[in-house]
Amino acid sequence: MRVAAQETGCAHCGAAVPAGARFCCTGCDAAHGLVAGLGLDAFYRRREGADGSLRPAVDAPAMDFTLHVRGEGEEKTLELMVAGLTCGACVWLVEQALAAEPDVTRARLALSTRRLTLSWRGEAARANAFVALLARLGFRTAPWSPACLRATEDAEGRQLVRALGIAAFGAMNVMMLSVAVWVGWDMGEATRAAMHWAAAVIGLPTVLVAGLPIYRGALAGLRQGRLNMDMAVTLGVLATTAMSASETLRNGDYTYFDAATTLLALLLAGRVLDRAARRRARQAVAELLALQEGAVTRLDADGTAHAAPAANIRAGDRILVAAGERLRLDAVLEAGEALLDASATNGETLPRGFVAGEALPAGAVNMGAPFVARVTAAAADGSLAAMARLLERAEQAKGRFVDVADRVVRVFVPVVHAVAALTFLFWWLGMGVGWQAALVPAVAALIVTCPCGFAIAVPAVQAVAVGALFRRGVLVANGTALERLASADHAVLDKTGTLTEGRPTLLPGDWTEAALREAAGMARASRHPLARALAMACPDAPAAEAVREVPGRGLACGERRLGSAAFLGVTGPDAGLTLWYAAPGAAPVAFRFADRLRPEAAVLVRDLGALGLSAELLSGDAPPAVAAVASQAGIAGWTAQATPEDKAARIQALRAEGRRPLMLGDGINDAAALALAHVSACPGDGTDLAQTASDLVLRAEGLAALPAAIRTARRAQRLARQNIGFSLLYNAVAVPLAVLGIVTPLIAAVVMATSSLIVIGNSLRAGKDPAWTA
Repeated sequence: MRVAAQETGCAHCGAAVPAGARFCCTGCDAAHGLVAGLGLDAFYRRREGADGSLRPAVDAPAMDFTLHVRGEGEEKTLELMVAGLTCGACVWLVEQALAAEPDVTRARLALSTRRLTLSWRGEAARANAFVALLARLGFRTAPWSPACLRATEDAEGRQLVRALGIAAFGAMNVMMLSVAVWVGWDMGEATRAAMHWAAAVIGLPTVLVAGLPIYRGALAGLRQGRLNMDMAVTLGVLATTAMSASETLRNGDYTYFDAATTLLALLLAGRVLDRAARRRARQAVAELLALQEGAVTRLDADGTAHAAPAANIRAGDRILVAAGERLRLDAVLEAGEALLDASATNGETLPRGFVAGEALPAGAVNMGAPFVARVTAAAADGSLAAMARLLERAEQAKGRFVDVADRVVRVFVPVVHAVAALTFLFWWLGMGVGWQAALVPAVAALIVTCPCGFAIAVPAVQAVAVGALFRRGVLVANGTALERLASADHAVLDKTGTLTEGRPTLLPGDWTEAALREAAGMARASRHPLARALAMACPDAPAAEAVREVPGRGLACGERRLGSAAFLGVTGPDAGLTLWYAAPGAAPVAFRFADRLRPEAAVLVRDLGALGLSAELLSGDAPPAVAAVASQAGIAGWTAQATPEDKAARIQALRAEGRRPLMLGDGINDAAALALAHVSACPGDGTDLAQTASDLVLRAEGLAALPAAIRTARRAQRLARQNIGFSLLYNAVAVPLAVLGIVTPLIAAVVMATSSLIVIGNSLRAGKDPAWTA
């Protein structure tokens, strides 16, 4: 077989490029700057003007997006990465704006990955018009690819971290000065004025610089015709700062730079944590797509082999898969037999044999001899990409949980702003006081109604409960996980590696020690899981020589055979996890194996039932193994030989019935179901992809930690409702007092801080849940 020189792909999208080139088009050249760390802002300055200088390109795309459109018929599809998303309202705005276009058939945007999938009927040239529409809404875009997902430097994230550092530093220093003023009752006027000026020197730059991310969000909301939390915070911070500056200039008694800077620091800290959670969600998709990336050996019609990127392979191409190589694309076996370990995609404990004409799953590893297959779907249209889209769609569904704070702010913010404005006009025009004096009750109304207590009512409980769970070895990976965990009513459990240990062990049998040594010596020549378990059962057995492996059947060494019953010609019912061994002149003997049930599996099912959760077993393994585990664990309902798509479909069916399923799984094949479930959990020894797709990771105390976590979550929800009720009552009492001038800004700041302390104190009770026993 002749081997041609390696074919390279575009450094951005992986498409074929001319010899010596790095990019397939000028658009990919521009987009690669995004991957190289320039950020989206720089990406939108890559167009050169007539004089050679760089100029901004906000109203028009900086590249030809038609080059990234897929679809040969009337239906066209474009995948974009969208920057500037801050919340679910942004997702709603983008989807509604695009859906309003008459030729658009589908527009779905995932908040965590920022991936927009857009489909329409018509010409590919419409792609640039859609990008221009998004630019007018204030969102910037670039072609989406796995390379962008992995390597894009998050410019917005860096800005938030810098802003948080500035706000925290400024708040700490201003607070030291403010404390001195508060406790220094005998402080002279000149000293107090000096303290106020020092606070102004630190506070003003801090407010102006650290608040830029929030101010931009408020401005973007105004441009889009909506009020958001950013607008409420912006007005409160700027009004407090303006009044504090006025008090400093007129040598007033009080300034509130400490309140402005501390509020900014707390809000920015929350956004940094939220971005970290979204980055974790993006990682799950990246790890899944990584299974289909890399070099593939493509065969030409004359037998010449080319090493090419997987993204270059199209449906109908023939590929050669070497022994031990991962099959990166969906394909059909052309001839002969193949032995594939498909545990990464279907959860089967054992490798499975395939014959000519059978479909081969992408992501499986070739455990036997090399084979030739014909690709049935390109990487972007294959099963792994479909699973990644399932993860994104599931994340989007979770992101559509109504954000309580945003809903309240849409009503709360306009009302409070109107009350503050009317308070100012009442005291200034109605009562005839100066504008500085009129500003005091108006600012007091803004401060006392600052949604700090309401904003932390739920997060504070979650933070305490999450900390308590973490100390017990339960890692909560999603901000809304506790709320969803508390409402779960049905448990869907995976088998291999979840309820069982995932490591086959040899059971006692009627074989002789000599037969075990001979069979174990042959087993050393195979990577089959049962062969490895047999070799471990007799570690001192010498390795046999001249062992030949028949893919999907077993091992041969002269006249000796080790493998399946069919390979040895043994008839009878399938005994499950079994290897048969036959030597000349001796009857075949069976080496039976078991995947042991975790000690706490039965306790888990019993405790879930006590909490009102029914349970079912959903596994990719064969029926005998699944039935045995279900019986041992006390589970009535079970499903065997379930593919990743079957598991995801079962979760969707449960949700369509109105159920709120809790999915517990550990494998890559469980990732889509974990993401689609109402809430999901993964054992600590699960795969990285399963852990990143799950809401909770059970790192200690085994599966027994899950029922206790459910009890903790339910207690946390009760405390959160108490906090919300108190916050609403606080505002109902404090606002009228502030409007009447009874509450000064200083008292308003103290009262606001006290209300927050009460909320936090109540939240601390979540960490004393009696559900956790010593």
